[in-house]
Amino acid sequence: MAIAAAAVIVPLGLLFFASGLVVNLVQAICYVLLRPMSKSLYRRINRILAELLWLELVWLIDWWAGVKIQVFTDHETFKLMGKEHALVISNHRSDIDWLVGWVLAQRSGCLGSTLAVMKKSSKFLPVIGWSMWFSEYLFLERSWAKDERTLKSGLQRLRDFPLPFWLALFVEGTRFTQAKLLAAQEYATSTGLPVPRNVLIPRTKGFVAAVSHMRSFVPAIYDVTVAIPKSSPAPTMLRLFKGQPSVVHVHIKRHLMKELPETDEAVAQWCRDVFMAKDALLDKHIAEDTFSNQELQNTGRPLKSLLVVILWTCLMVGGALKFLIWSSLLSSWKGIAFSAFGLAVVTVLMQILIQFSQSERSTPAKVAPAKLKNGGEQPETRHDKQH
Repeated sequence: MAIAAAAVIVPLGLLFFASGLVVNLVQAICYVLLRPMSKSLYRRINRILAELLWLELVWLIDWWAGVKIQVFTDHETFKLMGKEHALVISNHRSDIDWLVGWVLAQRSGCLGSTLAVMKKSSKFLPVIGWSMWFSEYLFLERSWAKDERTLKSGLQRLRDFPLPFWLALFVEGTRFTQAKLLAAQEYATSTGLPVPRNVLIPRTKGFVAAVSHMRSFVPAIYDVTVAIPKSSPAPTMLRLFKGQPSVVHVHIKRHLMKELPETDEAVAQWCRDVFMAKDALLDKHIAEDTFSNQELQNTGRPLKSLLVVILWTCLMVGGALKFLIWSSLLSSWKGIAFSAFGLAVVTVLMQILIQFSQSERSTPAKVAPAKLKNGGEQPETRHDKQH
């Protein structure tokens, strides 16, 4: 990490991790004392606590880096966002797609009750992963034999969720890179599937399970397509911390859950068809540099995240000064060494967070040689096994 970048990242990291530990502590207390008595009340309180933490990252996009997230959707969908349960499926185009989703959720009023299906290692990330665990995110191991039961039980728990929630599911299973696209194209060619140009081949087992268990209480699926215009550099966590702006285009199409087919095989095919349509939509975006088939909605830039960060800054700085005066921590070599160690820990944690978000470090798609079509396995089965 360069010195100039560290001069910005370390103070922001100190604020985020210090405030996050406070939030985690309160979440843990509520989980132990309140949740056994009233799960609904715990969820309502945790929604506020999670939002107090997530808003710091929303501030990073909105006010520090000045990333412009432009939303293209119809007026009816825009009005319903945040007012209903929804399963959100999206292509995984940039390193900060999850943050883009949080910004949209914050604009829609459901940031604290936004959930996602994540890889299991995510929950071990200090502060952010712990808060996701308290917020009932679903953590999978990328092995269907182990994940099927975990996904089913996690989805069933959402049946009595007291507030409108979004559950984000990245059905491609990994972030988009050119290397992964080439692997997906090779696999599609060898199995007779349509060859993608801008997306990866969706892994449909998780999606089918989600639809099967949620169709009775989730009214809609939000089909989200993320694209970066040609004039803008791709946003990354490092660019955000450096305060470097980007532009992100988000296209949203709402599908009624009740209109999906009934059988698992048909639902899987529906998902594949949606991603083929998404691929064509991205072709059109590349040609026109915009989503011309939908209206650009005014999402604004709410002050809430800015006010929360100012509040956290005042509380953390005031608390740190009082602690330093009370402890005389900087008056001895041991105290200075302890403080330096704390700064080093925060620096390492921020580096881990930045690297964790990078698409090049996500698990690559694995492609095995295709078997002959009379060899027994269907292409979809082989594809799921390979991932």
